[in-house]
Amino acid sequence: MNATIRPSGRKIVIIGATSAIAEQCARLWAAEAPAELVLVGRDESRLATIGDDLHVRAPAARIRRLTVDFQDPAAIDALIHDIAAEGAIDIALVAHGMLPDQHACQQDLAANRQALLVNAVSPVLFAEALASVMLQRGHGTVAVIGSVAGDRGRKSNYVYGAAKGLVARYMQGLQHRLALQKSPVRAVLIKPGPTDTPMTAHLKTGTGRASMAAPEEVARCIVRGIDRGRAVVYAPGKWALIMLIVRCLPDFVFRRINL
Repeated sequence: MNATIRPSGRKIVIIGATSAIAEQCARLWAAEAPAELVLVGRDESRLATIGDDLHVRAPAARIRRLTVDFQDPAAIDALIHDIAAEGAIDIALVAHGMLPDQHACQQDLAANRQALLVNAVSPVLFAEALASVMLQRGHGTVAVIGSVAGDRGRKSNYVYGAAKGLVARYMQGLQHRLALQKSPVRAVLIKPGPTDTPMTAHLKTGTGRASMAAPEEVARCIVRGIDRGRAVVYAPGKWALIMLIVRCLPDFVFRRINL
């Protein structure tokens, strides 16, 4: 059945709502007077702080804070269906992840596995559950944060890049599925470049920090890209050209570059 769009605003669900980029996206959406913001995370205290801030910014909106085991398929499925049962989801942003230490992943298979679970398997489980409930209603946009790291494997972060590459292939397949079904549901893949967040704090040395985008800038690109229904959103936009060049470099050239 078709969902009824609430005239008072949109229902927006943010998975991994305590991340720096997700928080900035929530603030932008709060400025649009949404009907409801659903914040999903693991840190209840941090969720409460963000929720209180959003309530001040959007006093008329319903702010919900929910916690879940991000690696439990049954818990994820139940959570998303419970959220959808209370009204159609207009936008869902899957934003959680972590930046693992590449060397640690090479030395410790448990760390390697955890990096893949957090950055690839968990986001895909959320996206699949969200796509399912949106398809049932014939309405909604599911957006997932990947990374430019998923565009080509590099020695400095190839475990993280592999995880984000999996997310990219998944979203590409979901977009193909939606297109063939002629569904009004949209799937948006977001590829941020290096961003100045707590996750990248250990990289802020020398010129590295200056080259990072602010989370506010990345969030603006994300919100704008979702509203425009773009299939892929590089954030900031300059990374679309940069990564096109990186992807097109011949292997014999690329393998001589220390990245």
